[in-house]
Amino acid sequence: QVQLVESGGGLVQAGGSLRLSCAASGRTFSIYAMGWFRQAPGKEREFVAATKWSGGSTDYADSVKGRFTISRDNAKNTLYLQMNSLKPEDTAVYYCSADRDPLRGGVRKTGYDYWGQGTQVTVSS
Repeated sequence: QVQLVESGGGLVQAGGSLRLSCAASGRTFSIYAMGWFRQAPGKEREFVAATKWSGGSTDYADSVKGRFTISRDNAKNTLYLQMNSLKPEDTAVYYCSADRDPLRGGVRKTGYDYWGQGTQVTVSS
């Protein structure tokens, strides 16, 4: 099992920045990739960004490309999401996730195995 705990959410004005963190514990050696997803009220959970835990491959949703950056610190078993130029439509609960299964060629946008409890991000206009 892998446990994931997010932090760093909050209230920010449009145009501002936030950095989310996700601390992983447990069987972290089994992690192939980690990602961020978000769910706004009344909407389905959607993919935001993902990265191979060993590095070398990342992917972003079109809606956040150029504004969000995913990164990881393997020594600290921590995943980050730097969010810049935030928009009101970025308001959502953000979830950290981990994927056990290798994928030749990159990272998945679906099918993750472990999830954190989520952290609220609210962007005011």
